Amino acid sequence: MLYLLDANVLIDANRDYYPIERVPEFWDWLKSMGELGHVKVPEEIYEEIVLPRPRPDNPHRLVDWLTEHQDVLRLDEPVSTGLVAYVTEQGYAADLTDDEIEKVGRDPFLIAYALVDVQERCVVTNERSRPSRRRGNRHIPDVADALSARCIDAFGLIQELDFRTDWRSNP
Repeated sequence: MLYLLDANVLIDANRDYYPIERVPEFWDWLKSMGELGHVKVPEEIYEEIVLPRPRPDNPHRLVDWLTEHQDVLRLDEPVSTGLVAYVTEQGYAADLTDDEIEKVGRDPFLIAYALVDVQERCVVTNERSRPSRRRGNRHIPDVADALSARCIDAFGLIQELDFRTDWRSNP
């Protein structure tokens, strides 16, 4: 299974749960999962993190870490523009306004990469399902589900790929 990470997975992990400087084991594990081909960050999502540097929710350390390990974490394949259009039209709406397109952002790219092989790819996002939302306000889990793409959150990823630390080895 290839797990495709949304920007919020990395940003939230560093900010809230596993700061790079406090829990380096998590980041080493994530890098090793990238090396093994289990975890990747699509180019459009990678740019979403590294290009708007710096932001309060995106400290330099995360940008530096991701840039340092881009060779093993970035998904090295072109996006299917046809799948992006399909995700946008079928998952959100065919007639999105400019404001709605701005709200949707790069989410259709993430889902499009998953649709390349729905049996072997999974979107990982910390967005929560909000099934009542419509058009440009839809969340990734709801769009992915509507298009038959698998979607889990960061804790699902940690569970499925069995991240663990041995706190007993650190005095």
